[in-house]
Amino acid sequence: MNCFEDLKWRGLIKDISSPELEKKLNEEKLTFYIGTDPTADSMHIGHFSSFLIATRLAKYGHKPILLIGGATGLIGDPKPSVERQMISKEEVMENVQGLTKQAKDIFGFEVVNNYDWTKDLTLLDFLRDYGKYINVNYMLDKDIIARRLESGITFCEFAYTLLQGLDFVHLYEDKNVTLQVAGSDQWGNITTGIELARKMKDVELYGMTMPLVLDANGVKFGKTEGNALWLDKNKTSSYELYQYLINSSDEIVIDYLKKLTFLSKEEIEKIEKEHKEKPEERLAQKILAREIITFLHGEDEYKKAELMSRALFSEDITKLSSEDILTNFKDMEKFYIKDDMPLEDLLILGKIASSKREARELISGNAISLNNQKITDNMYVVSKENAIDKKVYLIKKGKKKYYLGIFE
Repeated sequence: MNCFEDLKWRGLIKDISSPELEKKLNEEKLTFYIGTDPTADSMHIGHFSSFLIATRLAKYGHKPILLIGGATGLIGDPKPSVERQMISKEEVMENVQGLTKQAKDIFGFEVVNNYDWTKDLTLLDFLRDYGKYINVNYMLDKDIIARRLESGITFCEFAYTLLQGLDFVHLYEDKNVTLQVAGSDQWGNITTGIELARKMKDVELYGMTMPLVLDANGVKFGKTEGNALWLDKNKTSSYELYQYLINSSDEIVIDYLKKLTFLSKEEIEKIEKEHKEKPEERLAQKILAREIITFLHGEDEYKKAELMSRALFSEDITKLSSEDILTNFKDMEKFYIKDDMPLEDLLILGKIASSKREARELISGNAISLNNQKITDNMYVVSKENAIDKKVYLIKKGKKKYYLGIFE
C-alpha cells in the first residue's frame, strides 16, 4: 500500500482539504505539523494516535514538526458547550516543558512552541496583520463557534481559531510547512489557517484530520472527560496501561491495533482471524498491550507489566518487589498495619470487614488471601516476616477486591 492507502485502511483519515493531497502524500515529501495545547504536563492516549501519525508519515519520507501550544494554551480551545477553564501562566509554562521533553523522548522529532513567535506580537499588529483577512461571518460558520452562540462565547475563545491559523502561516514561512494534521475536532481551526495563508500569501496549504480515538463508551480520551490514560508512566504506570488495554472490548480492539500500532495489514488480519477463533485467549488485546507499552516505555516495562498482571491474578506475587507493588498499584485502597496483628483486626482496620463477626466469616469462608495465599485460620497473625520485603501485604477479598496493607 502507498501512504494514503495505508492511512485510509487504518481508519486514520476523516477529512482532507483537497483531493490533491492524496497525490502529494504519495509522490512528494511534505513538511507537516501536528500540535497540542499544554493543558497538562503529559500527553494521554488520545494524543498518542494523533502524534503517532507523525511517525507513520515520517516512514513515508515526510518531515514532522510537533507543536506545543504555549500561546494557544493560554487562551484555550473552545469546548462545545461551556467555556474552558483557564490555567495559570506558570502552570502552562511548566506543562510546556513537560510536553516538550516527552514529545522529544517518545517521538524524536523537532518540537516548536507557538509562544516563541506570538509573545512579542501586539494586539494592534495581530488585528492589522491577521484579523483583517478573516471575515467574522466566516468564523461564525465554524461548527464549534456556531454551537456556542446560543449559550455565549467570549471574544477570547472566539479568537482562538485565528491564533491557530497564525501558527500555520508562520510555520509555512519559517519552515516550509504545507500540511497540518490533527484530530477531527480541529477541522475548523485547520481551515482557518488554510484561508489565512491563501489571502495573505496567495498559497494553498493543506489539512487532514483523523477520527478521534474513543474509549469503550464512545467518549474521547482526555483530562476533561476524566478518562485520561497518561503516556507518562509516573502518572499512569505501565501496569495500569496494560490492564486497560488487555481489557479492551472485542468490538474495538482491532480498530485500536490499526490506529495505535505499526503492525502491517497482513499481521493485523492474521491476528483478527486467530482472535475470532479463540476470543477467550484475548490474543488481540495481549498484542495491543505489548505493542503500545513497548513503544512508549520500552520492552522491560512491558515485561514488568505483564509479570505484574500474571502475579496478581494467577502466579506468585512474591516475585514482585514492594516498590513494584506500591508504584503500580498506587490507586489500590491502602492502610497502615502493625507487626503481629491478628488477621481479624487487620480486616477491620482496613475496612475490609465491618465487624469481627464478618471478619471471621470471610476468613472461614475462604474469601481472604494474603499475597495470593488463601487464609482460612481465624487465629492467623499477620507478621512483618511474611510480608513482601517485610513491608507489604496484598490483601484480596473475594474474586476482585484488593487492598494494600503497609507496615508502618
